[in-house]
Amino acid sequence: MDAAQLGATLRARRRELNLTQSEAADLADISTRVLSDLENGRETVRLDIVNAVVNALGLSLSVSVQRP
Repeated sequence: MDAAQLGATLRARRRELNLTQSEAADLADISTRVLSDLENGRETVRLDIVNAVVNALGLSLSVSVQRP
């Protein structure tokens, strides 16, 4: 999953929960700007931040590392 797909997934889930970006950002203890950048695939975000957003939205995160 690339950054744009991740962002779209998080945005869709946030909207399913009827949360504003501000409300979701508060739940994840991050700024609204960081959440906006994440949802729009504009910024590479640290894994701990992605994990906080995923948890706040009731999703789970799975990470795999593969050799090219």
